[in-house]
Amino acid sequence: MIRRTFLALTSVAALASATVAFADGHSKDIVDTAVGAGSFSTLVAAVQAAGLVDTLKGEGPFTVFAPTDEAFAALPEGTVASLLMPENKDQLVSILTYHVVAGKVMSGDLSNNMMAPTVQGSDVKIMTEGGVTVNGANVITADIKASNGVIHVIDAVILPN
Repeated sequence: MIRRTFLALTSVAALASATVAFADGHSKDIVDTAVGAGSFSTLVAAVQAAGLVDTLKGEGPFTVFAPTDEAFAALPEGTVASLLMPENKDQLVSILTYHVVAGKVMSGDLSNNMMAPTVQGSDVKIMTEGGVTVNGANVITADIKASNGVIHVIDAVILPN
């Protein structure tokens, strides 16, 4: 389910970037962008289960490395269902916040061997040679703008150490 949520968030972000901004000139927030994309249902479900919807709809700005539904599906069987259980909420929050960096970090701001502090508290390592990766996960779509930050779609769920 987390996999689907992350994927839904990523798809929503892609869709939102392709849609016209609201009349007031602002695009959708990160959560609404992910929901609208349609490929982040697991990520969105996980964000809901973790109680992080209001945070990610907040002012930000945030940079979200959003795993696709396929990325969640690649986790060992039962992992997502287990993480979505109320008794595992702390672990779920830790994993999800490991995918978020405070501030708006666009692809042009990245450099090879860059360490970025996550909201979870640990750093992620960004590599830019031969394609952009975050802790080894490939960035498959970058710079999906939202009203409160940016989404970069990744092909794997990254886990804190």
